[in-house]
Amino acid sequence: VPDVLRSSALVETYLSRTAGSARLAEGARSLFPSGITHDARYIEPHGIYVTRASGSRKWDVDGNEYVDYTGGHGGLLFGHNHPDILQAVQDQLVKGLHYGAGSELELEWAEWIQRLVPCAQRVRFTNSGTEATQLALRLARATTGRSKVMRLVGHFHGWHDYAASGFLGQFDGSPACGVPQAVADSVVLVPPGDLAVASRVLEDGDVAAVILEPTGSVWGQVPLSPDYVRGLRQLATDSGAVLIFDEVITGFRCARGGAQEALGVTPALATLGKVVSGGMPGAAVVGRADVFDALDFRRASANGQEKVFHMGTFNASPATCAAGIASLRLVHDTDAVQQAIHYGDGLMDELNDLFQAEAVSWIAYGTYGGFHIFLNPEAATTDRRRIEASEHD
Repeated sequence: VPDVLRSSALVETYLSRTAGSARLAEGARSLFPSGITHDARYIEPHGIYVTRASGSRKWDVDGNEYVDYTGGHGGLLFGHNHPDILQAVQDQLVKGLHYGAGSELELEWAEWIQRLVPCAQRVRFTNSGTEATQLALRLARATTGRSKVMRLVGHFHGWHDYAASGFLGQFDGSPACGVPQAVADSVVLVPPGDLAVASRVLEDGDVAAVILEPTGSVWGQVPLSPDYVRGLRQLATDSGAVLIFDEVITGFRCARGGAQEALGVTPALATLGKVVSGGMPGAAVVGRADVFDALDFRRASANGQEKVFHMGTFNASPATCAAGIASLRLVHDTDAVQQAIHYGDGLMDELNDLFQAEAVSWIAYGTYGGFHIFLNPEAATTDRRRIEASEHD
């Protein structure tokens, strides 16, 4: 245990209750770098090892019960093991795991996406949000014939080379570890909320794509003004750049049709993940038909352009399709999206009441039910709405 944690009574209690997880974590360090399979699961002195989950709860190997506020890294809008999704997957498993061919399920899944998402004239399935943003950027470059990508500082778009800088570090645009300088040179990072800077970057006419999280970095950690998003859409349109909303997090959460529905701003392309596949591995790129021509064998040939290369062994695998269909049917048929927003807003209000009662200058804030806690001793207010308004400015 790091020395800085040894004096914490909270950490001591955690250690006393998670001996089984500690043993597994020790064994994992000889198998995986840092003993983990996802950077966000790196926790000192060690993370927990879960044996089962149901609804809003999960249980670890030591029998501890947890309220799960992250829900599978944001992928479980309906909680763990929703009966409709579970039944759909179980029914499919006995019919086959992988066909190596098309299935009716992939058509139905795509039709649900088209029904819900405003920009989804066409759909292409991938296996992760990272793959989806990577493909979206490639489509934008193929469509425009340009090479540069404009991103907002602090916005997360996965771990591929074009997304590695400007999220956890390299805010000056220098290459992240393992990324070639030539790739970093093709990515332009701009400060969120400043349309003047974005305009200057776009006026050169060499930017293929403008990609952003439409409600702000990491689901509104630094919220974006809707007016800024609308302005960016106009700047992208005027310059001929492809506007891409990364809706891996916001899709089917801000509204049934995602942030683009909630904001009333329709991008050229959007990436979807997490909720779209109902807790199974899966994601998608969706958007305008003309941009997707670059992926179409016949249309690309007719347009005199080389087709964009894209494959994936598990794209639209049957079990994932089944889970995705069940998930999106629930999005469409229930008030789960609005209910989640209501619960999140209520939780933020209760937290802020608690912080005020305890006389600590902490603030819970967020948008569309997603919340963050800001530990700011200089803060003069615990009104989350004022904090969000100031972040917009």
